[in-house]
Amino acid sequence: MSVETRAEILAPAGGFEALRAAVRCGADAVYFGGKTLNARRNTGNFGNEELAEAVRYCHARGARTYITLNTLVYDGEIKQALKLIESACAFGADALILQDLGLAKLAREAAPGMPLHASTQMSVQTHAGLETLAELGFSRAILPRELSRKEIETLAESPPLELEMFVHGALCMSVSGQCYLSAVLGSRSGNRGLCAGPCRLPFSAGNGPGYDLSLKDLSLVDRLRELESLGVRSFKIEGRMKRPEYVAAAVTACRKALDGDFSPGLADDLKAVFSRSGFTAGYYDGRRGRDMFGIRGKDDVTAAAPVLAGFAKLYERETPLVPVDFVFECESGKPMALTAGANGKSARALSPDLPEKAVTWQLTPQSVTELLSKCGGTPFAPAGMDIRLGENLNAPASAINALRREVLTQLETLLGDPLPVTFRPTETELPADRPAGEPVIYARFRSLPQIPAGSADKILRVYLPLSAPDDDLRALAEMAVQPGVELPRGIFGGEQAVRERLARAKDAGIRCALAGTLDGMALASDAGFDVCAGLGSNVFNSHTLALLRGLGVSETVLSFELTLRRAASLRGEMRRGLMVYGRLPLMLMRNCPSAAAGCGACGGNGRLTDRLGTVFPVVCESGCAEVLNSRPLYMADRLAEIGNTDFHMLYFTTETQAECADILGAYAGGDTASGEFTRGLYYRGVL
Repeated sequence: MSVETRAEILAPAGGFEALRAAVRCGADAVYFGGKTLNARRNTGNFGNEELAEAVRYCHARGARTYITLNTLVYDGEIKQALKLIESACAFGADALILQDLGLAKLAREAAPGMPLHASTQMSVQTHAGLETLAELGFSRAILPRELSRKEIETLAESPPLELEMFVHGALCMSVSGQCYLSAVLGSRSGNRGLCAGPCRLPFSAGNGPGYDLSLKDLSLVDRLRELESLGVRSFKIEGRMKRPEYVAAAVTACRKALDGDFSPGLADDLKAVFSRSGFTAGYYDGRRGRDMFGIRGKDDVTAAAPVLAGFAKLYERETPLVPVDFVFECESGKPMALTAGANGKSARALSPDLPEKAVTWQLTPQSVTELLSKCGGTPFAPAGMDIRLGENLNAPASAINALRREVLTQLETLLGDPLPVTFRPTETELPADRPAGEPVIYARFRSLPQIPAGSADKILRVYLPLSAPDDDLRALAEMAVQPGVELPRGIFGGEQAVRERLARAKDAGIRCALAGTLDGMALASDAGFDVCAGLGSNVFNSHTLALLRGLGVSETVLSFELTLRRAASLRGEMRRGLMVYGRLPLMLMRNCPSAAAGCGACGGNGRLTDRLGTVFPVVCESGCAEVLNSRPLYMADRLAEIGNTDFHMLYFTTETQAECADILGAYAGGDTASGEFTRGLYYRGVL
C-alpha cells in the first residue's frame, strides 16, 4: 500500500496541549470540538479563535483537522450550529463530524464542499445504512465499536464511503446513540455530550463482580495492519477527556504498529497509561462475555504514574514531520537567496548580506547543506538540497542560519494559512406546520400472547418484533388492526436475515414497519414497507423531520428526551407521535450483563440492581440485550398536555396480558396512575 493510500491515525484533543501531543507524536489527523454542541462538553475544548489556531497549527505540520458537532440539536440551536460550521469553513477545517440528521442536511446545503463524517452515534451497522449516509452527502462513516472482524470485512467490501473505526480507548456498554441511561437517571444526555457515566457505578446482574455495565477499554493497536488490509481508512483513538500523555502514548503505539514495529513493551505502556483491568478485543474477535468486563481499579491508577513522564517527553519539543526542499542561491554581487518548499507551497527569503570573495575559506555544497539541515525547533525535516554556488565565495554562517530561520518561519505560516471552504447562508426558517387531528393509539407488544382480546377497539396499529414467529405475524395480520413489525436496532451482521424476515412479514400481509435506525429504515423501505421512525431514531428538530420525509419515512416517534413543550413546537408536514407508556429503553447492548451464566440462561428476562437496590429489567432480542427503566412511563392522565401529535405510542415489554389490558383501559379512560411510575423527561428535559 502506498504512502498516499495508507490509513490515517486519528487522535483526540480536548485542549491545545493534547493537540500538540497528537501532532508531534505522528497523528495524521486530529478531532476536536468547540465549547458547545459536541459529544464531550465536559472537557476544555476550544473557543472560536482557539479552533482557528488549532487548525493552523495542524495544517502547518501536515495534519488534518476534523471538527466535532456530534450532538443532537434543538430547533433553537440550529443558527448557533451553522455559525460554528461557517467558522470551520472560514478557517479551512478538513471535515465535520455530525450526529444530527437535520443539521447534516443544513450543513450540506450551506457548505457543499465541506466533507461530512457520520458519527458513530448514528449507530449505522449495515451496507443499507452506509448507502443511505452516502446519499445524504456523507463521505465517511464511523463504525460501531461492537462489530466483529468478519462484519467489518463485509462492510468494507466495496463500501459507498470511507470507513473509520475506533481502535483504542474506552468502551461504552451501550451501542453509541442508543444510550439514555445518563439522561433518564440525571438529565445529562449522552446524545447531547454530557454523559455522566453512570454505567461505571455498581450494577449487579447477580452473577458478576458488581460492575456489570462496565467494560474494559478497547485496544486493537496490534491489529492495525490487518484492519488496513481490510480497507478501513481511519483508525480512531478515543479520549478527548484524557490527558496529553495518554494521547502521546496511543498515537506513538499506533504509528509503530502501522510501521510494523509494535512490541509487547508498547502494549504494557499503553496499559499502564490508562486501562480498566487491561484491554479487550472481544467484539472484534467475536468473543463476547464476562472477560470483557472491567473497572478502573487502584492497581490501574498506580501503574500509570511511572510512565506518564516518559510520554510527556515525546511531545515537549517540535518533531520534524514535514519534509522540506531547499534551493540556496549565492552569486557574486547579489544577495543570497533561499527558497524552501513543502506540501505544494514555497517561501523565499533574501539575505541583507552580500557574499564576499573567499580568502582562506570558501562555501561548499557540503558546508551549506550542513547549515541548512539545522532545522531543530521547527516542524521541518531537511529533504532535497539544491545548492547553487558561485566560485570563490564566502559568507558568515550566521547569515545563512538567519536566512534558514526566516524562510522556515514564512513557510510554516504559509502552510498554516486557511484554505476556506465556501459557505453560503441557508434557509433556517422552520417549515410550515400542519394541523394535527385527534391522536390515535399505536401499541408495540413484545409477543403475540401479550395482546389482550378486544384490543382493536382501543388501538389503531399494533407492532410486533420482526423476530416474532411467522405464525404470530400471520395471526397479527388477521386482526382488526393495522399490523406492523418492529425492526431490531442492533442488526450488525444480520442484514440479510432482516431482509428475509421482512419478505416473510410482507407475505403474511404486513405493510407497516417501525425502525429506530437508518439501517432499519433503509431495509424496510427497500422491502416496500410504510416506515415509521421509531425509538432510537433520535428526532430532535424540525429539520430532521424534513430530512426523514425526504427519505420516504411517513411518520416518526419523536425523541423522549424532548420536553412536551419542545416536542409540540416541532414544525413540518411529517406525522409524528410520542411514547406515552412503557419502560424507557436505557441501553442497547451487544454484550449482556448476565453473560457469565451463558446467553439464554435468564430466558431473555434478566435484571440489574443498582447500588440503591433499584431493579432494572433486561430483555434480550435479536442477538442484543436491552436495559429498561425500573418503572414505566405513564401519561394517561396527562394526554391533554401533549400537543401537535398524530399518534400516541404504548410500548409494552415486560407486562403480562392482563397488565396490558389494564393499561389499555386506563388510557381509554384517562385514569390516574397507580403504583410506581415516571413522567420520564417530558417535564424536566435534558441538558
